[in-house]
Amino acid sequence: MEMASEGAKVVVVDPGDNSVAAQVCEEIRAAGGEAVPCMESVTTMEGGERIIQTAVDNFGKLDIVVTCAGILRDRMIFNMTEQEWDDVIAVHLKGTFTVVKHACILFRQQRSGRVITFSSESGLVGNSGQANYGAAKSGIAGFTKVVAKDMGRYGVTANAIAPRANTIMIGDIPDSAAEIRARSGVAAIPGEDLLTELDPSHIAPFICYLASDYAANVNGQTFLVYGDTVSLMSQPRPERSIYEPSGHWDLQTLVPLARDVLTAEVSNPAPPTLPRE
Repeated sequence: MEMASEGAKVVVVDPGDNSVAAQVCEEIRAAGGEAVPCMESVTTMEGGERIIQTAVDNFGKLDIVVTCAGILRDRMIFNMTEQEWDDVIAVHLKGTFTVVKHACILFRQQRSGRVITFSSESGLVGNSGQANYGAAKSGIAGFTKVVAKDMGRYGVTANAIAPRANTIMIGDIPDSAAEIRARSGVAAIPGEDLLTELDPSHIAPFICYLASDYAANVNGQTFLVYGDTVSLMSQPRPERSIYEPSGHWDLQTLVPLARDVLTAEVSNPAPPTLPRE
């Protein structure tokens, strides 16, 4: 909606529920914008290509691609099934690739374009019970950095957003699962104030900024966006190093330096707990 209000012609993709994409398109058109729905899946190369082709067929060109398709299959790592792993990786990580790859074919030819992907704090810092989702979102952050370097020479930028937002995807988590996570201290059940802060509409203006000419030199970055806050995330880089003058470590010389210097200020994000009776 925000992109359309700024003049963009929009392809709304949602293969899960045709009525959702159609409703969004109706709202955009009612407000004077242009939009078409697309029911293709991002999980196949053919689907990704057809999504891009839908934009070209209807509007003549493609300037911006925003990849925010997602599902959740939360489970502790020791209980997660192969199918739960594969489903999340297919939608988030592969789905980002299938769309961005075909968009970049056009962007390279026209020597312009904007790629905006969706990562997550679950991938950047980790979140219990989300090994599949965290792996996918961490992969998307890395993927985006590489796309930025591949495509920058063609006048294309690629940036990632890690949103805090209450979406349909979050709503798919069973109430019982949310309650169990809250009781275990993994995540709190959100109150009204938090739900207001997590309204997805807070994310939209920054997407528009990254898609605009104002952000022409912003490339390969990750941003945390929620409520009234936008944060530029730090890039991974060496924080502290130790060296062995001989050029070869052995365990006896490594242990004291690794323990007392390299990891001296490192804390365990999940320290052991006593078993419940």
